[in-house]
Amino acid sequence: MKLSALVAAAGLSAVESDANVTGFAIDNRKVAPGTVFGAFRGTKFNGEDFIAAAIEAGAVAVVAHPDARVEGAIHFADAEPRRLFARLAAPFFAPVPDTLVAVTGTNGKTSTVELTRQLWRMAGERAASIGTLGVTTGDETVSTGLTTPDIATFLANLSGLAREGVTHVAYEASSHGLSQFRIEGPRVAAGAFTNLSRDHLDYHATMEDYFAAKMRLFDEVVVDGGTAVVWADDVWSDKAIDHAHARGLNPFTVGQKGDAIRLLSRTPTGLGQTLEIEHKGKTRKIDLPLIGAYQAANALVAAGLVIATGGDANATFDAMKRLVTVRGRIERAGLNPRGAPVYVDYAHTPDALEAAIAALRSHVTGRLIVVFGAGGDRDQGKRPEMGKVASAGADLAIVTDDNPRGEAPAAIRQMILAGMQPGAREVGDRREAIGLAIAEAGAGDVVLIAGKGHEQGQIIGSGDNVRVLPFDDVTVAREMAGSLGR
Repeated sequence: MKLSALVAAAGLSAVESDANVTGFAIDNRKVAPGTVFGAFRGTKFNGEDFIAAAIEAGAVAVVAHPDARVEGAIHFADAEPRRLFARLAAPFFAPVPDTLVAVTGTNGKTSTVELTRQLWRMAGERAASIGTLGVTTGDETVSTGLTTPDIATFLANLSGLAREGVTHVAYEASSHGLSQFRIEGPRVAAGAFTNLSRDHLDYHATMEDYFAAKMRLFDEVVVDGGTAVVWADDVWSDKAIDHAHARGLNPFTVGQKGDAIRLLSRTPTGLGQTLEIEHKGKTRKIDLPLIGAYQAANALVAAGLVIATGGDANATFDAMKRLVTVRGRIERAGLNPRGAPVYVDYAHTPDALEAAIAALRSHVTGRLIVVFGAGGDRDQGKRPEMGKVASAGADLAIVTDDNPRGEAPAAIRQMILAGMQPGAREVGDRREAIGLAIAEAGAGDVVLIAGKGHEQGQIIGSGDNVRVLPFDDVTVAREMAGSLGR
């Protein structure tokens, strides 16, 4: 594609260039002849330091701040170069699937996009989801490693899916991805807000800044006249609805306070829950095969996204009865020899841990045993809060290592324990902690292993010394349960 044609397609001022654009990159090591290079200023690296190397490797244009030094290539200058880079890249990566929806919020993004994909698939659509679990279609999962990948990878994924015949995509819109303009460009028909609670305050200065980053989804990303699906029962929901109104989006609220889908009641059952809902004046019951109030919220938001983008409401509600658990989200890993079930969940914030504990509490006739930790090099303030939640909700809490990264694991554990009541146990080795919990569990007990969910490794160290040790909570739990039975 000629650079001049690309610029015209992006709606930018014309440039006189016959250069052929072959790709987009934000890593100078990935630059080839014909690449448009994004030189961004980051917290660890300044992409402007690599402009000369990118041009030497064949970059035909560079997107950077106005004061960046660019010699030998066209300089696309902007105070928000990430946004401009995305705008340029979008037409290059055409086509994209016809129907795109995005989900933001602290908790529930992964489950909501995957449940949306499942509902679309059951309606006969060629659907995919993109997020923490990777790129998920009906027949494969390709890991991307980030909730929201870089813009070039994101757009390439969308284009690849479209070329494979995928027409519907639901994707996660993290606060990092939104604030760094990693999901710009394509037409997003509907966005969803799940909830907001403390997380990522090592990156965002305050909760208000964190919320503002989330609200870029409604303020700028969703197409004019699109739909804002909002879980109405969160403390931040009214503010999210205000953003939708201010932008001129169509609010579609869901929950006990919801106007579009009102949750009338929720009754736990042996392997799930029965929901009574009201939609357009009609009341119906749904036997949802997922455990916990927050999974009911995720499923209803997913249903809202499907209906808001043209899905048949009756067929959507009927399909909810066939939804399956998302990997690492209240996922049952197995039973120990005494019949105690072991669940794995990705909960790694105080709010998410409280929700996971609450989800399982109604299924406990004995004790709820919780194994959890906190990640290193992340928001330290949430650690004692997680400890407080575990003390309040668990009958036995075992504090262990999560992904310590560059911090001393023992120091992280002590921060957690500072928020806990006496009686909590500290077992640094995660495998040992999981084994202890499963060995302790008797008939009627339930074990919850929280924090890592679907993750396949444990991150130790940082920078040049980082190591990722193979570790899967589900696999380890099954191994430990199996060893007790021998």
